Amino acid sequence: MSDLGELKDVRNIGIMAHIDAGKTTTTERILFYTGRSHKLGEVHEGTAVMDWMEQEQERGITITSAATTCQWRGKKINIIDTPGHVDFTVEVERCLRVLDGVVAVLCAVAGVEPQTETVWRQADKYKIPRVVFINKMDRVGADYERCLDAMVDKLNTNPVLLQLPIGQESEFCGVIDLIEEKMLTFADTSLGQLVEVGEIPASYKEMSAAARSQLLEKLADFDEGLMESYLAESQVTADTLRNVVRKATLERWIVPVFLGSAFKNKGIQPLLDGIVNYLPSPLDIPPVQGLDASGAALVRRTDPKEKFSGLVFKLANDSFVDTLAYLRVYSGTLEVGGKVYNPVKRKQEKVTKLLRMHANKREGLDRVMAGDIIAVVGLKFSTTGDTLCEIGDSFQLDGMDFPEPVVSVAIEPNTKADEKKLVDTLAKIALEDPSFRIQESADTGQVLIAGMGELHLEIVVDRLLNEFKVGAKVGRPQVAYKETISKECTGEGTFEQNVGNKKQFGHVLVTVRPLSCGSGVSFINGIDESVVPTAFVAAIERGVRGSVDAGPLIGYPLTDVEIELVGGSYSESESTEMAFGVAAAIALQKAVHQGEPVLLEPLMEMVVVTPDEYLGDVLADLNAKGVKVLAVESEGHLQNLKVHIPLIETFGYATALRSATQGRAGFTMKFVEYDCVPKVRTDAIVRKIRGI
Repeated sequence: MSDLGELKDVRNIGIMAHIDAGKTTTTERILFYTGRSHKLGEVHEGTAVMDWMEQEQERGITITSAATTCQWRGKKINIIDTPGHVDFTVEVERCLRVLDGVVAVLCAVAGVEPQTETVWRQADKYKIPRVVFINKMDRVGADYERCLDAMVDKLNTNPVLLQLPIGQESEFCGVIDLIEEKMLTFADTSLGQLVEVGEIPASYKEMSAAARSQLLEKLADFDEGLMESYLAESQVTADTLRNVVRKATLERWIVPVFLGSAFKNKGIQPLLDGIVNYLPSPLDIPPVQGLDASGAALVRRTDPKEKFSGLVFKLANDSFVDTLAYLRVYSGTLEVGGKVYNPVKRKQEKVTKLLRMHANKREGLDRVMAGDIIAVVGLKFSTTGDTLCEIGDSFQLDGMDFPEPVVSVAIEPNTKADEKKLVDTLAKIALEDPSFRIQESADTGQVLIAGMGELHLEIVVDRLLNEFKVGAKVGRPQVAYKETISKECTGEGTFEQNVGNKKQFGHVLVTVRPLSCGSGVSFINGIDESVVPTAFVAAIERGVRGSVDAGPLIGYPLTDVEIELVGGSYSESESTEMAFGVAAAIALQKAVHQGEPVLLEPLMEMVVVTPDEYLGDVLADLNAKGVKVLAVESEGHLQNLKVHIPLIETFGYATALRSATQGRAGFTMKFVEYDCVPKVRTDAIVRKIRGI
């Protein structure tokens, strides 16, 4: 078989969902039915192959993405199982960047949940074709039609149902395949391995005929040939339908929908058929675009004969080989012992091992080619988001952007002996997790670790104490506040001192203006060379950018400001870059103190799901926390309450909510933006931090 022939039979997919939708259980069944695993792994028993971390097994959730490969009907399926909790959204984002297709798992009872919406938007961003598996069809309250409506309303997509359920809730036992017009049931005695194909029961014939007609009608809008057959009432073959569904899926015009119950071993084999039938091979995706060293646009086709290019999308610490770098190969081939170039770091790297991963197990490879997702050993300089290309080439793909953390905790070693181990271990964790940051408090000198939420930091601390055996004490969660100004202001800074045996001079005038939320920090040079030579402007910019790390209120980072260099003076004999950098920092600090500074805090969108009888109490408690209620929606006997809430008010809320509702309510949340803290609360926060 040719290399391109092999590529045609590859599927690079991710399995994604809201937490507890059954995503990892679905993956475990896929591994079992494809023969990759020889026993069923269960999340609730801590035996899931893909949840291999101790913390994942203890908590029953996926924390880090795990990769594996299996075979189905002659096709190779590379699978990445991703986390479902909002604190680990970054893990999903970086995996989506390198995937060709997605299986989105929905709970048949809960429908489209908040994290489903988030990962769906991420998949939209990368234009990824996807299929949907509506899971838990055996549960009380399962309603696939409500799920389809929610997909239209909340995901703004075009779902196309390819199956009907046989039996409802606990009576669910199989599906009707609308394309083949056959009944599929799954034998409990064989753990669902035996799929029995039969004729559609008489009691379902009318319903299935209507559903197939609706399927044809939807697809006819997309395919002219099918439209002609539909209008002529001609018989449409299963092969014709599959071809149209594949084409419409690849063009993201439709999303095929499958039904099942992963835990009850029903519906997985048809889902596997859907993955190989409808999701793209690497040959179906457009060539990747990048830049050369001069900034000129380049493309790389998915072809082993092209020049080599790949993207490092994840690093993982490994007890055997130090660091694993997960790589998507976009073009060319790569062999063990080969050398590659990292145009981001401007460094050569040597590949000492190539590995095919199966969760935390691996098998060695001699060679990989375009379309592969593998792990590389031997890279010394490359980090997440870096491009690798051939020696002598400069092809560079877009990097990856990661959000700023919103929660931090102070951490300190138990003993002097633990100090170096703590620093080294934190650096290791930060290398593999781009959403985790290490900071140092300017006031106290304490080490702060920052992340995307309480759970994120709990996991990091748990790994520190138990996996890496670091002795450390951890403080309470703190909000990662920021600061900005509310009016335009100007400041002047002068540096005139003897440094060593030489007098140094710099004089800078800056104007600072407030910008809209999320704008960050921008610098403008508003003077000509006669005022301050251009050679010193870069030093001035470095000076102001270095100074924005500490805002005027209580030293949190300054953001959402435009800093314009509007004046200054210099001495031909005494001015230096250092002097102008210091003068610029002084000017900025003087300015922002006059700009009526305000404190900014992370604002979260929270969705609380509670039984009807607790709605009043839950709402009253949230109102006391200063929330803004966005919507209250009924779904059966449950109420979905959507609010905007300051992050600080969410600390400890999970325990309080469980207590108030006898454990029957839950919530999810995601970061929205930084918002101004009201003055009364700002004053209280300032007093607390300053110890007044």
